[in-house]
Amino acid sequence: MPFVRIDLRRGKSAEYRKTLGEIVYKAMIDLINVPLNDKFQVITEHDHGDLNHADSYMGNDYSNDVVFIQITLNAGRTVEMKKAFYRRIVDDFQSELQGRPDDIVINLVEVAKENWSFGHGIAQYAT
Repeated sequence: MPFVRIDLRRGKSAEYRKTLGEIVYKAMIDLINVPLNDKFQVITEHDHGDLNHADSYMGNDYSNDVVFIQITLNAGRTVEMKKAFYRRIVDDFQSELQGRPDDIVINLVEVAKENWSFGHGIAQYAT
């Protein structure tokens, strides 16, 4: 169960935000072995002063359209899978939303399977 948090500055349309979420969801299904319907996302807009980041870092120059994507998921994907996943998100962000590749920051947080409950207070993945 990946749990996706997407944070961006206030002002984008509902359609933009939905498309951004779908870009991440499709890439998870296609590239990092996430099953269909395993979709849990929180997309949050922030006032201009609420996103505090450097103007540039590691060769990337960030604009006011910077997007932070954090995904908590079970451990176990290869480095190659992760690289392809990052690339796919940026490519689709460019083609579907005309976004700048510098403006996507992605962080994966890997956890053990027993750290999830899908309801009823049950650790469904715990063995």
